[in-house]
Amino acid sequence: DVQLQASGGGLVQAGGSLRLSCSISGISLDYYTLAWFRRAPGKEREGVSCIGGGAGGTVYADSVKGRFTISRDNAKNTVYLQMNSLKPEDTAVYYCAAVLWPGRMRPDILSFDYDYWGQGTLVTVSS
Repeated sequence: DVQLQASGGGLVQAGGSLRLSCSISGISLDYYTLAWFRRAPGKEREGVSCIGGGAGGTVYADSVKGRFTISRDNAKNTVYLQMNSLKPEDTAVYYCAAVLWPGRMRPDILSFDYDYWGQGTLVTVSS
């Protein structure tokens, strides 16, 4: 079976940093797109970032570009989201997700229908 477990959320002041982790079992990270999504209260789910299989190309939402960095450690079966310069509007439950790698990076890859999801971890940014 495939399992994703997100962790690392917490309470942080605006301007601070957090690193989220997603531990993955049951799939090879080389063959999957790995992504972070978030859902703020009363808002739709938003794609934040993803990293592709193969060479590991990345895509970021405009709202986090320059502040967040996604990475993966294939040997540890873990994907990370380093979040810097956090803003109150970043407050949300963050979810990790995976879908089969289509073979090439595409700008719309965050809109794909992801097959596997973690349970989410709450990030709260205070002002």
